[in-house]
Amino acid sequence: MLGRLFYTTNPLKLIPLSEAIINLETVNPIEFFGVNNNKFDILKKKFPLLKILSRGTQIKLSGAPEQIDSAKEKIELIIQYMERNGHLSENYFEQILGGDDAEIIDNFVEQNPNEVLVFGPNGKTVRARTANQKKMVQAADKNDIVFAIGPAGTGKTYTAVALAVRALKNKLVKKIILTRPAVEAGESLGFLPGDLKEKIDPYLRPLYDALDDMIPADKLGYYMTTRTIEIAPLAYMRGRTLDNAFIILDESQNANDLQIKMFLTRIGSNAKAIITGDPTQVDLPRNQKSGLEKASRILQNIDGIAHIQLDEEDVVRHKLVKAIIKAYDKERENETENSYHR
Repeated sequence: MLGRLFYTTNPLKLIPLSEAIINLETVNPIEFFGVNNNKFDILKKKFPLLKILSRGTQIKLSGAPEQIDSAKEKIELIIQYMERNGHLSENYFEQILGGDDAEIIDNFVEQNPNEVLVFGPNGKTVRARTANQKKMVQAADKNDIVFAIGPAGTGKTYTAVALAVRALKNKLVKKIILTRPAVEAGESLGFLPGDLKEKIDPYLRPLYDALDDMIPADKLGYYMTTRTIEIAPLAYMRGRTLDNAFIILDESQNANDLQIKMFLTRIGSNAKAIITGDPTQVDLPRNQKSGLEKASRILQNIDGIAHIQLDEEDVVRHKLVKAIIKAYDKERENETENSYHR
């Protein structure tokens, strides 16, 4: 933005003053600015002719256009590094500011392949932690629909939500839609008090928990109010066309054949979908059959649809969860074998 002027050391020469805004939404601002703003002070010392201000998740630069361009290039390199690696020391912060190109970035990226998906509140970093979670991330980057199937505790939902939040922050989509079948897991919740939202929230609580880890409370509240992020039972998806959205169907083993088909045919232009499920934990009534197995089977070998199978090696909860899953799997195999020999 032009219009104001400032003086150089030559009092007779006037230079137009420009301004630029740089967003830090894809990185952790606390990590960027440093403890007690130590890194931010280094940045200001590197560009003494610029007026550099921080406002929340934004940096405002004011000064000569060529100075602004130089500062923007360095800041964008720092952001690129932090998006891929998370932590950035003061020493390396200074090295990037003093370097002439991105070669030093590329070298460190090769040594740190575990990219951070999202920076959550209080400096929390969310990243794929297991081999199959990383496959899930890669599959979502290359395909518009991903089936992520595996037992409880393998990070299916958490990774899917992180991918959705990353897409929203990077402005790849305009909204996130998270949905689950509203099926009771063996217990009757009865006639719960409150409005419709309060009645269905218990079914959707795991999705809220994941979002709480990744988005500050005030911003999450804003996203929910403006319906940028929408959490709703699967039945609410009927009749809709979901464009420019990242859509997650969680606990899909509790959706029947028609429901999963309905969900998949809601997907519109510039949309991505992840379907997560655990076929061993179906909570449908006995007279209803899960549609997950059929959907994942008949949609094999279709370009644009990926299938990721997670197992007990991907469990990221308590160490005993892995042993519990193995024990139940072994018992199921024994039951199947015994029924075959009868």
